[in-house]
Amino acid sequence: MSTIAVTDASFEDDVLKSDKPVLVDFWADWCGPCKMIGPALEEIGEELADKVIIAKMDIMANTGIPAQIGVKSIPLLVLFKDGQPVAQKLGAAPKNALKGWLEAEL
Repeated sequence: MSTIAVTDASFEDDVLKSDKPVLVDFWADWCGPCKMIGPALEEIGEELADKVIIAKMDIMANTGIPAQIGVKSIPLLVLFKDGQPVAQKLGAAPKNALKGWLEAEL
């Protein structure tokens, strides 16, 4: 698996203290568009493994960090570099669009 699961408890270590950029996918099991982009994010995680970490946070199981960040709609992708959110993308998109956006932000 090329993505990691992140929780409220592990967010600081897995995302904020990461030496690589981390793309966090805020999602929920009931969210159809979230399920649609899941496989694309897995593939992107494998293809860009040397440049970025893909992390997934279930907003139903973890409410603290999404509330802190202000997640109001999902799927929401937030790119963190050096512990700071630097870019975000709301909604589903085809794999090539997601990958192109991410590469441009890296």
